[in-house]
Amino acid sequence: MNKPPSRRKKVIPGASGEPKPATDSAPENTSGQDNPALATITVTAVEVKELTEEEQSLRLHLEQRVERAFLEAGQALMELRVRP
Repeated sequence: MNKPPSRRKKVIPGASGEPKPATDSAPENTSGQDNPALATITVTAVEVKELTEEEQSLRLHLEQRVERAFLEAGQALMELRVRP
């Protein structure tokens, strides 16, 4: 079953950090084509700025917090499973 194309506006963050609505330069495929393998997808590349040392440090810290949270959640689930 083919899904109709979304009419939502897509937001693509640019290098400035401000979200900008995407502009679809390719015309919408309304031919009703039944073979999705023949669909054409246009992808627009955006420049992503490098993280500062402070941003890298914060990212690492936050990733470690997420890892610990997953570990604790897994341990709690195991404990629930083995308790009568």
